[in-house]
Amino acid sequence: MPVQKTKSSTALVPQSDESALHQRRTRQQHAQERAQDYVEAIADLLATRGEARATDLARNLGVTHVTVIRTVQRLQRDGLVTTQPYRSIFLTDAGKRLAIKAKARHQTVVAFLEALGVSSATARADAEGIEHHVSAETLAAFERFVAERTGR
Repeated sequence: MPVQKTKSSTALVPQSDESALHQRRTRQQHAQERAQDYVEAIADLLATRGEARATDLARNLGVTHVTVIRTVQRLQRDGLVTTQPYRSIFLTDAGKRLAIKAKARHQTVVAFLEALGVSSATARADAEGIEHHVSAETLAAFERFVAERTGR
């Protein structure tokens, strides 16, 4: 991999083509992150309360009602949720699949961090930031590590 030294440090940085690929991947992950968080939260609310209202999502996700409405509109456009005025938000089949996948990723990252010795509370909090930014290869490595360490 060709690299270049920066003027301000001795750190090596990828040349522009590879750097651009990393940046593009990160932007895509950020776009998917919100969708995953929302469908996972909607699935949890539907499972525990039987309904997922915008006000409950706003409270659970720590965002404003307006942010929830805008994001739900995007999720609806993307075919992940359905809504009706003054009714609950529901997951489509695609939304349900994404929620299951997001929850599994989250649980894998939490289990990995706990296997490293991180407390459960910290592992759950840190997983929120990590789960969206690991590749399938890295996630599989986390799963292998947890299985070897814990026998799960």
